[in-house]
Amino acid sequence: MIRTPASVVALTRHAAFPLAVLVLAAMVLGLAPILVRLTETGPAAAGFWRFLFALPLLTLLTATQRSGEGRGLGPPSRWMLLAGLFFVLDLAFWHYGIVMTSVANATVLCNLTPVVVTLFAWIVWKQRPGRSFVLALALAVAGAFAMAAGADGGQGTNPLLGDLFSLSVAVWYAAYFLAVKAARRTAGALRVTFWATLVGTPLLLVIALALGEDIIPAGPGGWMACAGLGLMHVVGQGGVAWALGRLPASVTAVTILIQPVVAALLGWWIFAEALTPVQAIGGVLVLIGVVLAQRASRLVPPAGPVMVPVQTADGPRN
Repeated sequence: MIRTPASVVALTRHAAFPLAVLVLAAMVLGLAPILVRLTETGPAAAGFWRFLFALPLLTLLTATQRSGEGRGLGPPSRWMLLAGLFFVLDLAFWHYGIVMTSVANATVLCNLTPVVVTLFAWIVWKQRPGRSFVLALALAVAGAFAMAAGADGGQGTNPLLGDLFSLSVAVWYAAYFLAVKAARRTAGALRVTFWATLVGTPLLLVIALALGEDIIPAGPGGWMACAGLGLMHVVGQGGVAWALGRLPASVTAVTILIQPVVAALLGWWIFAEALTPVQAIGGVLVLIGVVLAQRASRLVPPAGPVMVPVQTADGPRN
């Protein structure tokens, strides 16, 4: 299918609400690194409890959904199953990164995902980004690096290894984004989130057991943090999956960079992690880049026709 400039203009008229939902979801997901530290469990175990506490609510919401595309539980597609696998890899490496480095560093480095997503969409799907979007992306990523560079290197148990783990997450999170984007062509956000979560739950438990992690929270505070992770997962990842069905994957990935700004502020407030002037400037650059990226995607149509993947029986193709 060819997307013409006229269709782009028509699309932008309906983009305001999905963008608002996406921003809210990104802010909610900014709670994740804080809650992980409060679970009193191992990193992968925290991911397991996040999924397990999310499943009852996801099951109820998905099973009782009476309107919208791809409603109800239904069978999973291969893209939903892949989304679950990629998200497990994302969480496993990310949660260890959170423990080993600072909250800000872990969240920032894993959110280099927009670069991977944009390059993939350009090379594979032929969705060439406009100059304004590339500038906005560069600004947001520069801000993310500034936040990481300005952080106190002494934070965490092993900052260097934690940074490497967090950086590796960018690829897994990008793969998750793209799998969800593909799954959303034939199913609703709730069904996609439900199946990805269901697939990931036992995998995270196996990882936690294999690594000898503490599985059970030590006290009521830990259990409350686990429950909070579950609710955050439903609202945050559900909102992202919903937005991915209505917005370009590259725009969604850039907007998610709001998450490290929220995480850095919460890390400063709750854990007394130093928030340096360089980090503050980086956070401002991230926010400016996000706003400019959203504006560029809505107001500047691509130069020439852009190919959009079409869903077939064998999967998406150009």
